[in-house]
Amino acid sequence: MYELINEKTLPEYEAFVQSHPKGNFAQSYLWGKQKPMWQWDAIAVRGEDGTIKGSLAVMTRKVPGIGRTLMYGCRGPVCGLDDRETFSQLLDGAKALAKKYKSYVIKIDPDVPSSNTAFSSMLQSFGFRSKEGGKNFEAIQPRYVFRLNVEGKTEEELLANFHQKWRYNIRLAERKGVTVRICGKEMVPAFSELMLTTGVRDGFVTRKPEYFAAMLDNLGEHARLYMAFDPNDTPIAGTLAIHYGDKVWYLYGASSNEHRNLMPNYLLQWRMIQWAVETNCRIYDFRGVSGDVSEDNPLYGLFRFKQGFGGDFTEFVGEMDLVLSPAVYWAVEHGTSVFKELRKQVYLIRNRGK
Repeated sequence: MYELINEKTLPEYEAFVQSHPKGNFAQSYLWGKQKPMWQWDAIAVRGEDGTIKGSLAVMTRKVPGIGRTLMYGCRGPVCGLDDRETFSQLLDGAKALAKKYKSYVIKIDPDVPSSNTAFSSMLQSFGFRSKEGGKNFEAIQPRYVFRLNVEGKTEEELLANFHQKWRYNIRLAERKGVTVRICGKEMVPAFSELMLTTGVRDGFVTRKPEYFAAMLDNLGEHARLYMAFDPNDTPIAGTLAIHYGDKVWYLYGASSNEHRNLMPNYLLQWRMIQWAVETNCRIYDFRGVSGDVSEDNPLYGLFRFKQGFGGDFTEFVGEMDLVLSPAVYWAVEHGTSVFKELRKQVYLIRNRGK
């Protein structure tokens, strides 16, 4: 039998998600605070000993104009991947919430490699369908990532596994006088300016400064803003990282169009990997890359950059949708893809030249 997490059981829930191998910051209540436009709920299932053995956090948001909502369990569930009974109870809880909120779909994108075909088959047996696409960041969360196993490894061992040119670039940045500092909200405006520059350069929509500032507030000690400075103490690159449970994620990265010869992005990655080592993590997650690894893909450079640090190229099972209202699902999903592309083009036109 499932239960809904309340204020009393929230500390126990957070402790479970942080301790579980499939735990993810996106399943945390802290991440729910980062998304105030969404309704956050968490479902839990207990074992015979009375402790939580599985959970699923979902966020629900109204879709304008249709009186229905979208329900999204980002990187859930958190449970044994072969525990069908637990997943079934978690899904019962999600369905009950979906009925309450009039959701047209329950969407999940589990932290599960695509090679686990048994898990994919289990989801399909419950009525989930795989959403097509996602090779080039079309999905809500990246389907393809690089992950570096840092468990029990020293910094020297990790460096030895980097591509030789990557080790050279890290040391070059230090020799050229690049410094990396962990900063507070006072550097959010500078980071946001760098994000805007990066978004226009690489063709994606960026967040407003308030979003990044809120992340440092909402996630507290779990979030870090790393800024790289040139020898004149001018900010030239930055990253936002999250540590939660046994993982550190590289969430956002930005750099100026100048001083790229100083290689600040290599040093920033190394500092975040060092954080994962210091906190005894199992995984450092570089996050998204394109699934199209052909050299003529405009995103190939990002793939090569992350590949050079020696991580494993990982494909997740991707977005899986349990459709509760087929007609509404088709209309919203089709309209959303058109809107996203239009919004991106308008954004780029407005910000080019800034």
